[in-house]
Amino acid sequence: MTAFATPVRDMLFALKSLTDFDQVARLPGYEEATAELADAVFEEAGKFANGVLAHLNQPGDVQGAQWSDYQVKAADGFAEAYRQFVEAGWNSLGGDTAFGGQGLPAAISVAVNEMWCAANLSYSLLPLLTQGAIESLHHHASDALKATYLHKMVEGVWTGTMNLTEPQAGSDLSQVRSKAVPEGEHYRISGQKIFITWGEHDCAENIIHLVLARLPDAPAGVKGISLFVVPKYLVGADGALGARNDVRCVSIEHKLGIHASPTCVMQFGEQGGAIGYLVGEPNRGLEYMFTMMNHARLGVGVEGVAIAERAYQQAVWYARDRVQSRELGGSNPAPVAIIRHPDIRRMLMSMRSQIEAMRALSYVAAVALDMAAVHPDAAAQKQQQALVDFLIPIVKAWSTEQAQEITYLGVQIHGGMGFIEETGAAQFMRDARITTIYEGTTGIQALDLIGRKLARDGGATARAVLAMAAADAEKARACGETGARVADALQAALKLAQQSSDWMVVQFSGQPRAAAAGAVPYLKLMGTVLGGMMMARQVVAATQQRDSDPAWFDAKLATARFYAEHSLPLVSGLHVQVTGGAESVLLMDDAQF
Repeated sequence: MTAFATPVRDMLFALKSLTDFDQVARLPGYEEATAELADAVFEEAGKFANGVLAHLNQPGDVQGAQWSDYQVKAADGFAEAYRQFVEAGWNSLGGDTAFGGQGLPAAISVAVNEMWCAANLSYSLLPLLTQGAIESLHHHASDALKATYLHKMVEGVWTGTMNLTEPQAGSDLSQVRSKAVPEGEHYRISGQKIFITWGEHDCAENIIHLVLARLPDAPAGVKGISLFVVPKYLVGADGALGARNDVRCVSIEHKLGIHASPTCVMQFGEQGGAIGYLVGEPNRGLEYMFTMMNHARLGVGVEGVAIAERAYQQAVWYARDRVQSRELGGSNPAPVAIIRHPDIRRMLMSMRSQIEAMRALSYVAAVALDMAAVHPDAAAQKQQQALVDFLIPIVKAWSTEQAQEITYLGVQIHGGMGFIEETGAAQFMRDARITTIYEGTTGIQALDLIGRKLARDGGATARAVLAMAAADAEKARACGETGARVADALQAALKLAQQSSDWMVVQFSGQPRAAAAGAVPYLKLMGTVLGGMMMARQVVAATQQRDSDPAWFDAKLATARFYAEHSLPLVSGLHVQVTGGAESVLLMDDAQF
């Protein structure tokens, strides 16, 4: 496996040149979030990702997390890496300053998370889950709970988990059976939760579990679920750790990938009930959990970007190093590095262009999150929130689906050696596989997109986003031959995207099953088109900045052109699937499968 190098320059280019990042520093509370600050943070974060986390990636995959007698030991080096991570202040990057955080915007913290995910996806899930738990507590917990838990969690001394899934309750959380019985000022929690990422480990002194459970008088369904804080160790009034709570990890899963991230089966209340504390009001737990869902889903989309970047770097290194066969059309009979072979270059260009499009779109969503959170103008805030809501399912699902293709291509470029674990290419493909499932599968994201986001406003947000893309196409058209090629391809794709959106709005109200049958192709179509929008922006920015480094910016122009000529044409096929493929999806009876 080749050494990982955080693509700091590419990331800064995407953030500063392809998004409205310059407007973030104008928002109240984010005045210090300047381009210069981003430069400094990215540089230092890149050093930590390269120098500490990346070296643990393959050994952690081989060794994995170890379970014994209800305890989980992280892979060698992970606990020390986490200690350094916390001491360096990385866990507090986006945390509220009121609780010891640095208060940096999502536009910076999301990009930095990409570095952790690319360097070591298994490790990165530990701080990412903590961030999600912090988000829910920050918005909904009482002042007393915040005072007890948030300082330590923001610092990273305590980590957090999200306990939603049960054996009978996966995506359908209305089936949650875990119980919470009142007992004075706290509750006794009992039940089993599965698929709990980093639910038990030896990297932090306490683990704060957020648990969905039902009160005795709770109504049935999702309206009867409450949210509780259940610490691994009870916390005294003085903040000191006390007795071990009645919660333990009864096993960890043996998984396809992310071996160094313990995926735990958590048992609550085997010895009388785990002590828990109600977050907010009764029966609003699912609503509270979904407060952090935009951040969580964006984070998973960034995982797709990150693991794709890691696979691309490995593939480039191998293609330059591996000598095989003479160059096609050349006069020299000597074998050459396989990077000289056209099909290898096609695969590398596909990987690179998609990563650049995915990264830029995820950063656009992060900037919109900041705008929606603190913009002083209510109308602008509402507009940005609509953009966030529309983009998040696309960024999450499209980026993670593309990661499957990109990591697959990484293995393919290695040939037979890609099938051998020691090269590292197979690990990236295995690790990437979970990302299309985390925080709602691709199908769930697609249903969310067509129902809650597209049909709810009659396609108004979609039209606004596509109009924004059309404006970017016109700007690209003024940037020479490459700009014209990108503009032509993008404008053709935009017409089909609008037709698909109109069709979906009509069908959702009258034929919802037909709409659902085309939901995933529609999401992929929109992701591809919005990726084209980012490539149009890339053409403009690269053209404007080319004189400062012609070779580097010419590469940006080349990937934009490749995307226009190889990815955007796929929109026509997806459009046919959306608008003409529903009947064949639903044609057979259940028994015929």
